Amino acid sequence: MKRSKIKSLFQDAPIQTRVVVKGWVRTKRESKTFSFLELNDGSTIRNLQIVADAGMPGYDEVIRKISTGACIAATGMLVASQGKGQSVELQAESLEVYGTADPETYPLQKKGHSLEFLREIAHLRVRTNTFGAVYRLRNAMAYGIHQFFQEKGFYYVHTPIITGSDTEGAGEMFSVTTLNLKNIPLQENGAIDFASDFFEKHTHLTVSGQLNGETAALALSDIYTFGPTFRAENSNTGRHLAEFWMIEPEMAFYDLNDNADLAEEFLKYLISYAFQTCQEDLEFLNKMYDNELISRLQFVLNNPFKRLTYTEAIDILTTCGKKFEFPVGWGTDLQSEHERYLVEQHFKCPVILTDYPRDIKAFYMRANEDGKTVRAMDVLFPGIGEIIGGSQREERLEALEKRIAEMQLPAEEYSWYLDTRRYGSAPHSGFGLGFERLLLFVTGMANIRDVIPFPRTPGNASF
Repeated sequence: MKRSKIKSLFQDAPIQTRVVVKGWVRTKRESKTFSFLELNDGSTIRNLQIVADAGMPGYDEVIRKISTGACIAATGMLVASQGKGQSVELQAESLEVYGTADPETYPLQKKGHSLEFLREIAHLRVRTNTFGAVYRLRNAMAYGIHQFFQEKGFYYVHTPIITGSDTEGAGEMFSVTTLNLKNIPLQENGAIDFASDFFEKHTHLTVSGQLNGETAALALSDIYTFGPTFRAENSNTGRHLAEFWMIEPEMAFYDLNDNADLAEEFLKYLISYAFQTCQEDLEFLNKMYDNELISRLQFVLNNPFKRLTYTEAIDILTTCGKKFEFPVGWGTDLQSEHERYLVEQHFKCPVILTDYPRDIKAFYMRANEDGKTVRAMDVLFPGIGEIIGGSQREERLEALEKRIAEMQLPAEEYSWYLDTRRYGSAPHSGFGLGFERLLLFVTGMANIRDVIPFPRTPGNASF
């Protein structure tokens, strides 16, 4: 008989149907005549109660093997449940144990576990209600991202993970090499001789697929990337990962306003999709971790995003009378506390800030006519501050060459990128959304290490 997923049994399976379910036991309760098993297969946050009669053939032998964490198959009749909390239950006719779990050593017994402890057993934490919900939401958001862009006629482009270019010009990149680290070849001036390395040059793990994405947009018009990126930033906060995923659309013929329109539509689409596909998981996380989660998601859906310039935002922040931990003034990069004040207290809606000072932004952003600002944008959300960063890209060859020289970036490394401005350049824009930053917002989890299966952070590459 074909296996049924537990989610489908709660949705549409008729009563008095014989079914087979397979999954992992969450709890077991025994009496003299019955045993009650709570089974979960990951398809839903809800467990299916299995009632096993002591008169079932082989009952004593099989029940003895079953404990919390064991993997089993159960065959029996789906019936209306007499107990509270579930609509149906399974009257077992037979049980089969696939894998036992020693109750003396299995770390996920029926009790509360801290998120810190669960990070130490990341290979098992997905079996908890919390991480089952987080993983299902992660899956839904990934699918929703592809669905949004595909419905709008965007092309999915794969950009390199190994690169010789530093998109952000920040230098916080992981090196990729096959050189013998015990005997590194050196040039006469003491610099590493990469001529004998695999790629015959210094290469890194990418911090962004944007530059490669731009080349595709200047041929296919509308593209997006969705892949892993890496930052060698020695930060141990709950907001930073060394390995994370980025969504980066790039659009030819979009100006900054078009870019902001797409970002707002995109974020609202994804939040709506979370409600459509993972309502029970959202309700669980709202109850257990963040009782403002659902109201905050609805806050984003129900409000148009306020748009204003960075300069206007600085005027608001410097005259509001609030004392901030970090000083604020024109030319400084806004901190999360400043961004959240604008969203949560001043405007009471999501905010899109534009036209930042050129000196705090990347080289590829289009310069405004004032010579001081660039056509950048940040989308600010309640609870977390910036969730999207983007810009209209500098399409003018001379302006881009000048900016690269000003920032003392190696022009030869960007010659291919400059070719896109030499040959048929066009106005274009794009933005980046950190996938895990989105998941923090959608799940209500407080630490970014809890929205990715195996977090990579300073000093930690376990599992």
